[in-house]
Amino acid sequence: MVLGTMLYWVSLTDVERTLAPWALRKSVLYYTGIMSFLAMTIGVILAMRLRTVERWVGGLDTHYRLHKWLGIAAALFALAHWLSKKYKWLIELGLFDKNDFVTPPDTLGFFQHHHFFKPLEDLAKDLGEWALYALLVLAVLALWKKFPYRYFFKTHRILAVIYLILAFHSLILFGKINWLSPIGLLVGALLLVGIPAALISLFQKIGASHRASGKISQIRVHEDGKVTEVEVLLTTPWEGHKEGQFAFVTFDNREGHHPFTLSSSWKDDATLTFHIKQLGDYTRSLSHTLKVGDPVTVEGPYGRFDFAAHPEPQIWIAGGIGITPFLSRLEALAQAPRHSRQPITLFYSARESDHTLIERVQTLADQAGIPLHLAISGQNPALTARTICDNVPDFLAYTVWFCGATNFGEAIQCGLLKEGLPARRFHQELFEMR
Repeated sequence: MVLGTMLYWVSLTDVERTLAPWALRKSVLYYTGIMSFLAMTIGVILAMRLRTVERWVGGLDTHYRLHKWLGIAAALFALAHWLSKKYKWLIELGLFDKNDFVTPPDTLGFFQHHHFFKPLEDLAKDLGEWALYALLVLAVLALWKKFPYRYFFKTHRILAVIYLILAFHSLILFGKINWLSPIGLLVGALLLVGIPAALISLFQKIGASHRASGKISQIRVHEDGKVTEVEVLLTTPWEGHKEGQFAFVTFDNREGHHPFTLSSSWKDDATLTFHIKQLGDYTRSLSHTLKVGDPVTVEGPYGRFDFAAHPEPQIWIAGGIGITPFLSRLEALAQAPRHSRQPITLFYSARESDHTLIERVQTLADQAGIPLHLAISGQNPALTARTICDNVPDFLAYTVWFCGATNFGEAIQCGLLKEGLPARRFHQELFEMR
């Protein structure tokens, strides 16, 4: 966005940089339109879930937060673009005379007129305006957390169509601007990248090369029915995954995919396990709608919560179902030689009803030789940063890996930073689809 602003500014002539009403209005009109298109294009590219991009931004959690804010920025810039087009209200309020907005005939500069696309300009304007209305509606629905995910998932696909319409709008109306200017070259490059990305999204080919098919081989219900453990037997190749990663899992094509953490380590045995917490209508329904033998599609793996690749001493902190990424690592360590491991201490905050998971964690921690500190609600004091400091006196030499509720993680992080832990040593994946 900063680069786009700089390129836009250097593309203007000295006359167009003045505060004359006609120049200012045109500058705002084109600037807001270009910035909206730039934000949407980057958002479309992020939606591709490219591994290289995920590495650049530091994980798919950061990736999706950036995607969300780019969508908001695109909608706001598009709204400002529409308002600057409807400038007549400024005249009606008596703030300007209509002649103030007439471009001098001898002033071409940046806002040049090329008539190659002239016959399509009215169509491009009309389509762009309707696409703006649709974009604003979809942006509101995407931010409305109570809007059911299955409908959000379907309506979000429409954004690819909206993008293609706005790309047409930009291509036709950008003919009024010099394509060989710095900003013109940037917009041209965005069109060349964004249009194919939108088509891939429209035809549901995102992540196609990272998909595997399989069927449900086992289903277990834990924690008094609050966690559903699903074991999937793959029937097509899977590239393998690291402990701490997740995958997009599709149990029902009408519902679409959902991200679930992989709770089993990869043993090259075509088996994946997921522990799914009942957090909404869909996840609550899984325990009684899924059946052994049902088809499953898995896409991934994704995520940069890669604690297994770090050799330094580690503190793991899990809240509730946040134990799942550590389960897969515990499983791997339980089968590995102890002499080659770094010091690890696990803190697990759980409910009393989580007894099945607690027993499994205790068994694996014992087998792996990892100290386990349990904080069971109703039985033990709540887990705090002070608890960690008291049980690991040299905690400043450790990296901390947290998975659990956001508020819980923020409280732990704040407490540890006050005790002197450098912020770079606290790792937390904040994954949200919307």
